[in-house]
Amino acid sequence: MRMVADMMRVLVIAPTPFFGDRGCHVRIYEEVRGLATLGIETRVVTYPTGRDPAGVAITRARAWLDADAGLLGPSWGRTILDLSMLVICRRVLRDFKPHVLHVHLHEGIAIAWVLRALYGTPLVADLQGSLVSELSDHGVLAGDGWLARVVGYVERWLVRRPDRIVVSSQHGVSLLAAQGAGTATTETLPDGVDVDVFRPQPADPTLVRKLGLKGKRVVVFLGVLTAYQGVDLLLDAVPEVIRNRPDAHFLVMGYPNETHYRDVVRARGIAHAVTLPGRIPYEEAARWLNLGDVAVSPKQSLTEANGKLANYMACGLPVVASDTPVNREFLADDGIYTACGDAYSLAARLTDLVADRDEALRRGAALRKRAVQHFSWPVFIKRIDRLYRSVTAGSERPTG
Repeated sequence: MRMVADMMRVLVIAPTPFFGDRGCHVRIYEEVRGLATLGIETRVVTYPTGRDPAGVAITRARAWLDADAGLLGPSWGRTILDLSMLVICRRVLRDFKPHVLHVHLHEGIAIAWVLRALYGTPLVADLQGSLVSELSDHGVLAGDGWLARVVGYVERWLVRRPDRIVVSSQHGVSLLAAQGAGTATTETLPDGVDVDVFRPQPADPTLVRKLGLKGKRVVVFLGVLTAYQGVDLLLDAVPEVIRNRPDAHFLVMGYPNETHYRDVVRARGIAHAVTLPGRIPYEEAARWLNLGDVAVSPKQSLTEANGKLANYMACGLPVVASDTPVNREFLADDGIYTACGDAYSLAARLTDLVADRDEALRRGAALRKRAVQHFSWPVFIKRIDRLYRSVTAGSERPTG
């Protein structure tokens, strides 16, 4: 029988420039690493660009017509690359003979739907948020015009295709149910964290000297540098925080717009209180996060996953975050919440936490405990294994 774990093969379809030290890329990477510990063989098919992390078998699509995915967000180039992905996936599928197609993003569902129609391989979709919301966050869609309605129809059609869907929050389950995805085919699987790698550690003295952080109360952000991640809002809050706490320093880590934001902080006269070191390799993330006394996530998206919170928590950092359903699922009563889009509220919460060391330590310890108990990857990987066993055992597939 194919159901023995050490015989199982999974084709991971990731229409994104994997690996890119961010969000869903970390989820894909940790899932693949975890599945290997169960003897499950994976092959990742992805875009032509990205770096190859150790221990991950990757096949890359070809860049037809010199199509470029860019670093982040939607583009017409990605549409061409998705067609190239379909061709490569079909070729890999015939050779690799996977028992399961595990796809990421809505584009991945479209690619795998064709493959399932051709070969009958069960389809598991791994979604991080709403397609319409993502396009709106990136400024591609505006309001509820005809284009948004068309994309909404496409999204509703796509989410009804998989045999199973895993989403990163209970809020995501509710959104999918509203789009017509059956709750029986949907399972919550939050973003996890390697709690042995991401753990409280003393600040690296070399980095402290290099960045001039000695004697500072450091607020850390590590993520994609865009407006919908709340970076503009965070910089709006900085002057008020440093007015009340001159010892506060903001370490804003990530990409792709670090040059733009460096210009912003210089123009606002806050460069002495804000450092933007740029892209941090995932393998170095824990070392850099442990420079912080407080972590922040002012993300504005109401639907997208927020995996950085698990890393913050595992490092024992107290967290100030936007008051969204996804963030509350992660942080529960131990997070400190700020109204979405309100720079004054954000500044006030950060100022209070920077000032109160005992409260920061208490909340950080509680969040570390919560990360270990609820968000450790080994627990989630076993759930994915059970999910694979269910779909390959011939569970009924959605129709319509």
